[in-house]
Amino acid sequence: MSSVPTQSTYITSHKNYSNEKSKVMPRIVINTRPVERAAPLTQHLQAAGLIVVEMPMLTLRPRPTTDLDVALMRQWMAGEYKALVIVSPTAAASGLVAWQSLEHEKRKYKAKDGNDNYAQRLSKGLSLPSPLVAVGEATAAEFSQVRIDTTDYQILQPETANNEGMLAMPEIDSLQADDKLLIWRGLGGRRLLVDTLQARGVHIDSIAWYERTMPIDAMAEYQQWQQDFLTHSIASDIALLKQPKPIVVISSAAAFEHWSNIVNDGQSKIINKEQNSDAVADTTQRLSLTLKDFSYVVLGERLANMVAAQQLSYWRVEDLSPATILSAIHSKI
Repeated sequence: MSSVPTQSTYITSHKNYSNEKSKVMPRIVINTRPVERAAPLTQHLQAAGLIVVEMPMLTLRPRPTTDLDVALMRQWMAGEYKALVIVSPTAAASGLVAWQSLEHEKRKYKAKDGNDNYAQRLSKGLSLPSPLVAVGEATAAEFSQVRIDTTDYQILQPETANNEGMLAMPEIDSLQADDKLLIWRGLGGRRLLVDTLQARGVHIDSIAWYERTMPIDAMAEYQQWQQDFLTHSIASDIALLKQPKPIVVISSAAAFEHWSNIVNDGQSKIINKEQNSDAVADTTQRLSLTLKDFSYVVLGERLANMVAAQQLSYWRVEDLSPATILSAIHSKI
């Protein structure tokens, strides 16, 4: 598992604009995606001329595989589910390891029985026992690392890489009461797919291969970035109100919760200091930013409602492709 960026890495990414001579800063984007998923977006936005600061608000940590997880995997391998849905590259990678391990055990057992036909079939690769739905290209790409026999079933992707896109797929839309669906996922996350299908009477089982936690360095990284940002604003002798708001990319409710906690915690500490000092209240000399000092790119209706409830400015996107996010940034709020 990759670690969050070090402080020196962060400062290097920030110095591109801290030395800027102009009084108007280039547009800054804070990429809060996990380390494992941040690079494509960062590179795409940098190529478009934006200043990108990687500041992960989530760390993806593997969860122990339980006996129930193994039982669900065996049921899927036995063909008991109408489809398998995989919601992230991390879930795909973790599930694939478990699948290969169970297939290896199965192969050894069959070899003891001298079942040559089985061994011959395995030589073609892992055999899909149901359609496999990968939420996006990065998730589907995890399966290119191994040989998979798609003679009977295919690896499918929705036209739009989100819950709504998967619900529109014939393989998912056709599910009826008492049909069974297996989901590989992380702990938490959006529930639109699950809630919609359960309301239809579909039986949903899921395996949470990982959990999302806040990186241990997140607070320190934010405070360092904020100090540099405000220092540069003061040195440029121009009010923050006249600067373009930094843009924060938020892809999950957990990431927004962590971001909000960090920003609000920093703000509350500054307020306490100002109550006991003669600190200047002018915007250019303010010692802390608030949630409203940023604009947000958020994924889906749930996150849009969360930021709207706090009267924050935002763009709503329906998928997290770099092109979609850049297009949103270039549009007007």
